[in-house]
Amino acid sequence: MSRKLRIGVIGCGGIMNGAHFPGYLHMDNVEVIAFCDIIVERAQSAANRYQSAKNCPAPQVFEKYIDLINMPGIEAVDICTPNYLHSIIAVEALNHGLHVFCEKPDAINVIEAEKMKVAAEKSGKTLMVMRNNRYRGSSQFLKKHIEEGKMGEIYAARCGWQRRRGGPPHGSWFSNKAESGGGPLIDLGVHMIDLTMWLMGNPKPVTVSGCTYNKFGNDGSCDGILKEGEKSIFDVEDLAMAFIRFENGACLQVEVSWASNIIDDDLFVELRGTKEGAIDGRASGGRLKLFGYENGAVTDMIPCIYDQCPQHEANIRHFADVVLNGVKPMFVPEQGLNMVKILEGIYKSAESGHEIVL
Repeated sequence: MSRKLRIGVIGCGGIMNGAHFPGYLHMDNVEVIAFCDIIVERAQSAANRYQSAKNCPAPQVFEKYIDLINMPGIEAVDICTPNYLHSIIAVEALNHGLHVFCEKPDAINVIEAEKMKVAAEKSGKTLMVMRNNRYRGSSQFLKKHIEEGKMGEIYAARCGWQRRRGGPPHGSWFSNKAESGGGPLIDLGVHMIDLTMWLMGNPKPVTVSGCTYNKFGNDGSCDGILKEGEKSIFDVEDLAMAFIRFENGACLQVEVSWASNIIDDDLFVELRGTKEGAIDGRASGGRLKLFGYENGAVTDMIPCIYDQCPQHEANIRHFADVVLNGVKPMFVPEQGLNMVKILEGIYKSAESGHEIVL
C-alpha cells in the first residue's frame, strides 16, 4: 500500500464541507488526521462524519489552529478559513515544517502574500493555493491545445464571472472587507483571472486599471437575504471591471459581479490567438468552442487524468502527488504573489482613478 499524506483541516465551514470534505472521502493518497474550527462542534461533526465514512481511527479535534499545527505526526494542513487568516496560518504552518494547501485567495494583500512565499522558500515545503478551474476538462484540453501551438500567439483575452444577484449572506465575513479583502473581484475574479493567465502561459503583469462599485449591497438586493430592518457590514464592491497589461504585450479584460443588471448570469474565458480564438463557459453554451478566420467549430472534450473527479478534489490530489511523489507542481507561490498584486492593484486603481504600475 502506498503511503498516505497525513493532513489536518483548519476551518470547517461552507467551503470545507461543500468542496474539500467530499473529495477527502474519495482519496486514497490522503488521510485526514485532524479537524479544527473556532466553533469546535463543527470540527467534531466533520471528524465524526469522516470516521464513519472511512471506517478509520477518529481524527483529532481542535479549537485552536496552533494546537493542530503542533500535533505529532502531521505533515500538512488544508486552510479553509476566512481570507484574512490564510497567510497567518500558512506562515505558521510552513515555519513549523508543514506543507500547506490553502483555499483562494492566497492572501488579502501583497505584504501577506510575500510572507507566504518567503516562508515556503525558507522551509523548503510545498505551498499550493486552490486553483480548481485549471482542472476542468475544457481547461486541460485547451492548455494542451495551446502548448501544441495550435492557437498561435495568445495576445488578448477576456474573462468574467457575472451574477445578476448572487452575493454572500448578509452578516457573513465575505462582505466585510477587513476579513475578506474585497468583494466579487477577490471572491470570483481570482478564479477567472488565474485560469485565463494560466492558459496564456502565466505572463508577468505590469500594469492594471479598474473600477469598482457598490450599488446593491447595502439595500439587500445583492442576495435577497437581508430582511427589512436588518443591518450588516457590506463595505466591499458588488461589481468590478479591470484591464491588465502583461510584460509580453498581451492584455486581459475582466468583469465580475455579485449583483448587476445584466440579462443573465455569465461565466467565461475568451482567448484571441493568431491562429485560432477560443471561448469556454456559459456564453458559449457551456462548451469549449475553437474558431479560426473562416469557420467556427465546437470542440468536444477529451479525457484527461483528472476528468473523473470534481475540480477541488483534483487539485488536492495534485497537491498530495507533489508532496508524496515529487510531481511537478501546476502552481507555484510566484503565481500567487502575482495574483495578489493584480487584485490589490485593481482596488488601488479604482480608489485613485489611475492606472497602477505593479
